[in-house]
Amino acid sequence: MCEVKFVDEEKISIVRPKLLNDTEVLEIANIFKGFSDFTRFKIIHLLSLGEFCVCDIAAVLNISDPLVSHHLRQLRLLRIVKARKQGKMTYYSLDDAHILKIIKTGIEHIRE
Repeated sequence: MCEVKFVDEEKISIVRPKLLNDTEVLEIANIFKGFSDFTRFKIIHLLSLGEFCVCDIAAVLNISDPLVSHHLRQLRLLRIVKARKQGKMTYYSLDDAHILKIIKTGIEHIRE
């Protein structure tokens, strides 16, 4: 807590225009909610290593196909993962390089 109540108007006027608007804050908060679930993060991490179908994800992580599908549906809504159809198969991967960068940065941070 500030012991002397003083607001640095100059600093505030520089920073305020750089702040995210409420919609942007909500979108980013939702992305991080997607990362916050243990199983979802395991799926995200696996997808950072390549493209996989539900069966492969379930086998690697030793969880059920329905549970994988449930989490993938949530991750797609958050634009963390995307799907690609090939015949009757659907393959999942990270949505874009930004998501991969977040994963790599997090891994680097915990390994420091």
